Amino acid sequence: MLALSGPLGHASEETIKVGILHSLSGTMAISESVLKDTVLMMIADQNKKGGLLGKKLEPVVVDPASNWEAFAEKAREMLTVDKVAVVFGCWTSVSRKAATPVFEQLNGLLFYPVQYEGEESSRNIFYSGAAPSQQAIPAVRYLMSKEGGQVRRWVLLGTDYVYPHTTNKILSAYLYSEGVAPEDITTIYTPFGQSEWREIVGRIKAFGSKGKRTAVISTINGDANTSFYRELIAQQVSATTLPVMALSIGDRELHQIGADRLAGQMAAWNYFQSIKSPENDAFVKMWTDFNGQRDSMTNDPMEATFVGFRMWAQAVSQAGTVEVNAVRQAMYGQRVKAPSGFEVVMNTNHHLSKPAMVGKINSAGTFDVVWRSISPIKPSVWSRYIPASARLTADWSFPWVCGGCAEPTFKDW
Repeated sequence: MLALSGPLGHASEETIKVGILHSLSGTMAISESVLKDTVLMMIADQNKKGGLLGKKLEPVVVDPASNWEAFAEKAREMLTVDKVAVVFGCWTSVSRKAATPVFEQLNGLLFYPVQYEGEESSRNIFYSGAAPSQQAIPAVRYLMSKEGGQVRRWVLLGTDYVYPHTTNKILSAYLYSEGVAPEDITTIYTPFGQSEWREIVGRIKAFGSKGKRTAVISTINGDANTSFYRELIAQQVSATTLPVMALSIGDRELHQIGADRLAGQMAAWNYFQSIKSPENDAFVKMWTDFNGQRDSMTNDPMEATFVGFRMWAQAVSQAGTVEVNAVRQAMYGQRVKAPSGFEVVMNTNHHLSKPAMVGKINSAGTFDVVWRSISPIKPSVWSRYIPASARLTADWSFPWVCGGCAEPTFKDW
């Protein structure tokens, strides 16, 4: 019943088509382009193993060009014209939210590989990036601890769209619950592609000069990060005087800035390239070999793409089909020994249990992991710090089908 209730048309194809929905131009290309290559790497690797179900995988690559509406248009085209079996893509939450109705209407399958704000659960999306309970909250807890500098005053700095706004709403509620006064939190938003940071960095420095240890939680996205960090360097803002904890920039983007001049600044992710594990050694080698030794740098969204693809391939093999409903059910409980060094598992809320980590930039411009969770953290899709969300649950396992309700409700399939 599950196999027959999904969209048909894949079984007779000579190849299994895999959609890649990432911006290859525009403000988000600095972050997303490498994820397109990561999916191509995974497709090539799977084809070397014989493909799936006796068929080769065929990539279908599009460029929404950092245009959020274009993500929906390209998703519809891939599902209806190209007949892709699955799509790997999106970075910003606004692009994901633009495309989500298309995947839900057409019963397509999207694997989303980037940390995000939570407060969402779709039957047609698997989230291999972190929810706030696996990244933002642990990052703030670390900074509040003795090891993290006992920060007591906070600048919540982000790009002006849904992910920073919702994440900062959750962080503010969490900080209030920890006794932080409203006057010790300030929030600043800037447009995508913000290039002028002189006045904003000046405001941040002034806010941090009030006698309490202050930190910046940055949810800046895309190429605006380059200008922001360069302005920090220009105004001689150091991690000693004003630490910055980035939630949306990693090794690759910082490398383009000259991260050696940002020693001590931090980022919170679920993976860093510096992790020592056999799985990570193999992952880095796989990436380096794929691009002909031209690039050996990996990052967290690449790792999340790797994990999501591996789980999808395992689920297809287990289900014996690429039909969406069957693959979705086979996804629950899928496990992968990730490059992070942890075994990660897919839950029925469509989110991974993942470890949380904090990395600090060293003098060579790479990240040293200075803190990590003892074990993978099970994701809280709906934040307990938001009253309207605290009572909600997400569980898409058959026959309980519920993405955001107080009690699971039965849906007649």
